[in-house]
Amino acid sequence: MKVTLDLDELLRNGDITQAEHDRLGRLAAATTGTLAFNLLVGFGIVAVAAAALALVPTAITAIVIGLCVLLAGMLLHRASLAQWQLLANICVLVGALMAGGGLIASDDGSLQSMLTVTVAFAVIAALSRSSLMAVLATLMLAGCIGSRTDYFHASYGLEIQKPIYTIVLFSLLAAGLHRLSAVLPAAYLKITEAATRTSIFLVNLGFWVGSLWGDHIGRGYAADPTLAQGYISAPVFAVLWALVLLATGIWAWRRNRRWVLNTVAVFAAIDLYTQWFENLDANAGSLLFAGLVALAAALGLSHINAAMRQRTVRAK
Repeated sequence: MKVTLDLDELLRNGDITQAEHDRLGRLAAATTGTLAFNLLVGFGIVAVAAAALALVPTAITAIVIGLCVLLAGMLLHRASLAQWQLLANICVLVGALMAGGGLIASDDGSLQSMLTVTVAFAVIAALSRSSLMAVLATLMLAGCIGSRTDYFHASYGLEIQKPIYTIVLFSLLAAGLHRLSAVLPAAYLKITEAATRTSIFLVNLGFWVGSLWGDHIGRGYAADPTLAQGYISAPVFAVLWALVLLATGIWAWRRNRRWVLNTVAVFAAIDLYTQWFENLDANAGSLLFAGLVALAAALGLSHINAAMRQRTVRAK
C-alpha cells in the first residue's frame, strides 16, 4: 500500500517529530532512487529492443526480441523483489506488445493470429497479475470482431463494425468475470476488475456507435437506414441503451457500486447529448439548456456519491 504524506506540513502541525521527519525523508529518498533506476533501466531495454528491430525489421525479429524481453520480465516478477516490480512490469508490457505485434504481422492480421494473441495476453495477465495486460487482452478480443481506432491528420476515430456483437459479447464477459471474481483468490481480483470495467466501456461504445449508425447483423455497418431483414435501427439502439443504463444504475445503487454508477451517469449523458445534437441544431438555446442539464446532473451525482460513501462507512 502506498500513502502520500506531506512531511513538512505534518512536522509543522506537530503530528510527527523531527526525528520521524528525517527518518521518513530518508526512506522516501531511497524509494525515489529505486524508482528512477527502474525507469532508467526500463527505457534502456526499450531503446535496445527498438534499435535491434530497426536493424532487422522483420516480424520474426519482433517475435524473438519480444519473447526475450517478456521472459525477462516474468522472471523478475516471479522473483518477488519489490524494488524490481516496476522494471518487471515494463518488460512484460513491452515484450508482450512486440511479440504480439510480430505474430499478427507475420500472419497478415488474420483472425487466428489475433485470437492467439488475445489468449496469450490473458495468460500473461494471470501469470504476472497485470491489470494493464488484462485490459489489453480485452481490447484484443474487441479487435477480433472488427473494433479498432483510427488516426487521421489531427483527428482520432473509433470504429466498431459489429455493435450488436460487441454489446452481447462483452456483456456476457463482464457478467462472467463479475461472478468469477466471487470465487477467485484475492490476488486476481484486480485483473478481473480491470477486464470487467473495460468490457463495460466496450458495451457502451457498442451502443454509442449503434445509436448513430444502426447495425446490419453480421454485415458490419448499416449501408442505409432501412428496416431490411436483420437490421436494427439507430433509434432502437438509443432507447435500448437508455433502458440498460437505467437498469444498471439501479443495480449499482442497490449494490453500492460507485464506479459502475458513475460510469452509467457518464454514458447516460453521452447518450442524451448524442441524440440531442443529432436531432437538434447546436444553436445557442440548445447549448445553454444542455449545459444547465449537465450542471444539475453533476450536482445530483455528487450528492449520490456522498450518500454511497456514507453507506460504505456505516457498513464497515
